[in-house]
Amino acid sequence: MTIKVSHESPIALLPESVEYNDYQYCLVHLMEEQEDYKEWFLEKYRAKVPNGEILLDNSIFELKEAFDADKYAMWCEKIKPNYYIVPDVLENGSATISNFRGFVADYGNLPGARIGAVQGKTWTEVVECYRFMKKNADYVAISFDFSMYQTTGNSISWLDADPKLKRQSTGRQNLVKRLIDEGEWEWDKPHHLLGASLASEFKWYVDNNIYNIRSLDTSNPVVAGLLGHTYNGDFGLSIKPSTLLADLIEAQPDEDAVERILYNTSQFKRIIKRRYW
Repeated sequence: MTIKVSHESPIALLPESVEYNDYQYCLVHLMEEQEDYKEWFLEKYRAKVPNGEILLDNSIFELKEAFDADKYAMWCEKIKPNYYIVPDVLENGSATISNFRGFVADYGNLPGARIGAVQGKTWTEVVECYRFMKKNADYVAISFDFSMYQTTGNSISWLDADPKLKRQSTGRQNLVKRLIDEGEWEWDKPHHLLGASLASEFKWYVDNNIYNIRSLDTSNPVVAGLLGHTYNGDFGLSIKPSTLLADLIEAQPDEDAVERILYNTSQFKRIIKRRYW
């Protein structure tokens, strides 16, 4: 079982990122804010990697609301991503379902596979949204930071890390496990894991052969490297920097920072049981 990984990176490292990323993760709002970023995703990336894959994100995590639908559809047409996340609403399952229906009705012929992000505040709301997405989306995405994880997650006794991060990591694991145990999990549909709290979370999916979790994204190893943090080879970090990669998009990492980033990204793959050499 191999999970494809993408670590969002500052513009200065985008050419190097093809060495540690399996695909490129594009934040749509940066296409309108950063000329070099736009040039990378419209021209340079596929010139460098002709068969390279792009996942287009509606930037809801960064903006706290989905990017404007009309402009998002326009960028889909221009970028021609392999996958794109249909505009959703944070922790609101019914509004996310409504958004999905409306977006598909208005923009039904966009290039790329549709990723439906599951949303909700309670198990009932989340499973209702999940049932919709597994029937209507090409790909189902599950986020790392649902507020309900703080009650459904549990502590990891062997890991000395922020309890909130441990509950987020185990909360998503427990959500996946419950979906499987209750017969809701759609094994024939590929799944994507949005973001990360702790790198150690992901080896659980490999150990338990949740084989249709096909991909994940997290800027954690890159942001950590930019801020001077080096991964522990066994579990990564016990903290999660609060700085968003989007706020570091113009960073100019020195040689030491680049070395840390390359080390962190290689260790991330090792931690989730991916070979990297």
